[in-house]
Amino acid sequence: MRALFLHALLLASAGIAVAGIGFVPDGLADALAARSMLGPDVWARVVRIDNGGARGADRRMSYPTTVYALVFELSGVLWFYCDVDGTQSLSLKVGSLEADKADPGPLFRAIYDRFGRWAWVDGPRDWRNPSAGSPPNACFIECVAALRARIASGGEADAPRLLSYYVNTPTSRLGHTVLLFGAGGGLAALDPERSEKPVVIPASLGADPRSVARYLRGGFVSAARVLPIGAVGRTQPPGRWVALPSPGAPAG
Repeated sequence: MRALFLHALLLASAGIAVAGIGFVPDGLADALAARSMLGPDVWARVVRIDNGGARGADRRMSYPTTVYALVFELSGVLWFYCDVDGTQSLSLKVGSLEADKADPGPLFRAIYDRFGRWAWVDGPRDWRNPSAGSPPNACFIECVAALRARIASGGEADAPRLLSYYVNTPTSRLGHTVLLFGAGGGLAALDPERSEKPVVIPASLGADPRSVARYLRGGFVSAARVLPIGAVGRTQPPGRWVALPSPGAPAG
């Protein structure tokens, strides 16, 4: 579990070209690492955003002056990953994917109204992970990568989906995401941050997200949501991808 907060961004401009990987700021390195984890068949672009809000007591002002983030497509909507606060939905409604890609500026501002000018950070498509290990607060993306790896190795992964669950505390909402999939006639869960080995979910729990989340966490959860994601890494039939609205806080 990690503390995850809501934030924001603003206007569009031309892309910033990066010739190569020399010195890379931590935020940019983490965004590039996250993009590498998603793989080549997921639409994803790194973005640089000018933050007009200074760091301070306001939890939404935890972003640095220059923010690097990853915008990516999953289940028919756009998502926003930043190493400061993890992954949250960027699209505000279903069915607006192409429009959101063409002009994401208003979506950035909806996350945090102090974000200013922004630009895509363009570079070689074959950028490799420039940082050691997984980037911070990337459990959502780690689960997508774990699904890709499982499929590539021939593992069973029927009806894969992401389970995001949340716990309210006096100062924040904590969120975490795990991968769920069918295997061996039952339901299994994989939490890449804990183990490479899936956990078998007792059949008595059924498929209720909150019950499964309580079992995995070993305690109370405030809310839980499931996002069907199809089988990342192999071609999916049209109409297979389904998006669920954000529960109000980013996850992982």
